[in-house]
Amino acid sequence: MADPNSAPEMPGEPLESYAAIGDGRTIALVGLRGQIDWMPVPDIGAEPVFARLLDDARGGCIELEPTSPYSVRRRYLPGTNVLETTFTTEAGGVAKVTDALVVGIAGRLPWCELARRIEGVHGTVDFAWGVRPGTMLGTASPWMEATERGAIIRCGAATVAVVGEGHAPEEPDGTAEIVQLRGRVSTREGSRSLLVVVATHDEPLRLPDPANVDVGIDRTIENWRIWSREFSYEGPWADAVQRSALALKLLVYAPSGAIVAAGTTSLPETGRGGKNWDYRFAWVRDLAYTVHSLVRFGLREETHAALSWLSRAIRANGPDPHVFYGLDGTPTDRVEEREAPGWRGIGPVVVGNPAQGQLQLGVYGDVFAVCRSYVEAGNILDQGTARLLAQLADRVCDLWRRPDAGMWELPEQRHYVSSKMGCWQALEDAVYLCERGQIPGGGERWATERERVRAWVDAHGWNDDIGAYVMAPGSPDLDASVLLHAMSGFDRGDRMSRTIDALGERFGAGDLLYRYSGAAQEEHTFLACAFWRASALACVGRHGEAVATMDRLMGTANDVGILPEMIDASDGAFWGNLPQALSHLALVGAALTIAELAPEVRS
Repeated sequence: MADPNSAPEMPGEPLESYAAIGDGRTIALVGLRGQIDWMPVPDIGAEPVFARLLDDARGGCIELEPTSPYSVRRRYLPGTNVLETTFTTEAGGVAKVTDALVVGIAGRLPWCELARRIEGVHGTVDFAWGVRPGTMLGTASPWMEATERGAIIRCGAATVAVVGEGHAPEEPDGTAEIVQLRGRVSTREGSRSLLVVVATHDEPLRLPDPANVDVGIDRTIENWRIWSREFSYEGPWADAVQRSALALKLLVYAPSGAIVAAGTTSLPETGRGGKNWDYRFAWVRDLAYTVHSLVRFGLREETHAALSWLSRAIRANGPDPHVFYGLDGTPTDRVEEREAPGWRGIGPVVVGNPAQGQLQLGVYGDVFAVCRSYVEAGNILDQGTARLLAQLADRVCDLWRRPDAGMWELPEQRHYVSSKMGCWQALEDAVYLCERGQIPGGGERWATERERVRAWVDAHGWNDDIGAYVMAPGSPDLDASVLLHAMSGFDRGDRMSRTIDALGERFGAGDLLYRYSGAAQEEHTFLACAFWRASALACVGRHGEAVATMDRLMGTANDVGILPEMIDASDGAFWGNLPQALSHLALVGAALTIAELAPEVRS
C-alpha cells in the first residue's frame, strides 16, 4: 500500500535540492539547476514575485543553466551565505556561478539586488538565462514595459529589471503569453559575466552599474565573514553549528530584529495536504531559543535587537503575549488561501497562520527565557521590560490552571503537561530575575506558585504504567515537547530518562521522532524533536548516547547544511517549510548542551 504521506508524481523539485541566500530582508531559494524558485520582494513576508516552488506553471522563476548536459557540485563560500555552484559539462567545460543577495556599504540595500557572477574555469560553457515573474500566487498579472533604459517588468506594486555585463538580453516579446526577459552567456577560461536582477516594491527603481555590483558581491562575502569571525564556538560539530548559525542569521529580519520561523509558506507536512502553514512570522518560541543560542556565541547585536523587538511588541499589543507577530511587531490573524496548486500539487497555498488567538501557556516561559538569557550575559533590563515581566509573572500565577492549545497549536484545549512545565519555567525565571533586582514584584508569590505547578505535574503529568510524562492527565498519549524541559531544568532525573525511552519506543523512527502520539498517520517526523532528544539524553547523564545520536543526525542536512521542518524517515526526503529556524535552533542547542554537560566525551 502506498504511503499516504508521500508526494505524488508531479512537477516540483525535491525540497532538499534547495540552498538559501539572503540579505537580512528577503530570502531566495536556489536549486541544483541554477534556478531560483522562491524570492519574495521586497521582504520575506511579502507576496513572492518568484514562486515556482508553489506554482510550477505561473509562479515565476529566475533561471541560469548550461545548455548541454552537465554535472553539478556546490557549496557556501566559507563563513558566508553566498552560494558557489560549479557546473561541469560532458564536453569538459567548467564554470562557476556565485549567487548573492548583495548588501551595501553601510548595511542592507534599500532595494533587492540579486547578483549572479558567472566565471569560466576551463573550456567553454554556454548558459541560457531567463527572468520570468509570476502572478504573486494569483494576486497580480505581470506585464512588460519599454523604457529608455530597456525593458522592465511590472508585477503588482513590484518593479523588476535585469542588468548584465558580458551578455545582453534577447529582444523581449511584450505580446507573449509568458512575460520574461531571457538571453545567453558563454564562458571561457578566465572570463567573468554578471546577471543582476534588481527589484523594488512601490518605489522607484534604481538600475545599478554592473561593475559596482561585482564589487558588491565581494563586499557581501567579506561582510558575512566579518560576522562569522565574531561567532565564538569551538566545540563538537563546529561546522554544522556554524552553518546553522548562518542559516538562522538569514532568518533575522534586520529592519526590526524579528526572528522569522521559516523562509517559506505552504510547503506541506504530508502528501495528503491540508497542513500547509505560513511560517513567515516571528514566533515568540523561536525568538527565545535564538536568543539563548546567540548569547552563548557572544553575538550582541542580534540578541539585543530581538529582545527589544519582543518587549516593544508585547507592550504595544498586550497585556498578554501573542503566539506570533508580524515582522513589524504587530499581531496578525489574517488567513487567506491563494489560487495556486502548491508544491507538487499538494495544497492549499496559504498566507497567514490560524494559530493566532490561541492560548499557549508555554509562550510565557519563552518570554522569560529570552530575558533570563539576556541578563545572564551580563546585561540590564530597562524599566518598561522589567514592569512587563512582573505583570506577566502575575498572569502566569493565575493562568497556569487553565487548559490551552499546547505547543503544537492543536485545536483541542487540554491541560497539556508540557504547557504546565512551561509555566514552571516562567515562574522559575521570574524568581531568578527578581532575586537579582532585575524585575520588581512578588517573588514570594511566584516561588509559591512555581512549587504548586511542579506538584501538579508530579501528581497528574506522570503515568506509572507507561513510565513517562504523558501529553495530558488521564491520557495514554505522549508528547515530544516535554523533552524541552530537560533543558529548562524541570526534570533531569529518572522520570525524564524513562520518558526519553518511551518516546523512542512509541513513535521513534530510528533517531527521528514524531511530535506526539498519532502524528505518524498525519505527517512526517519533526526534525527538531530528534535534536531535543539528543539534548535531553545529555541532560539526564546519558552522554555517550547523546553524542552517538548527534553524530548520526548530522546526516539529515542537505549537501549545503540546510534543514527542513520535517524528514521522511523512509528516505530522508525534506518536508515542510525551509530553512526552518526551529530545526537549526535544535541542532545548535543540542551541540551546546552536550558540549557543556559532557566536555570529556568529545572535544
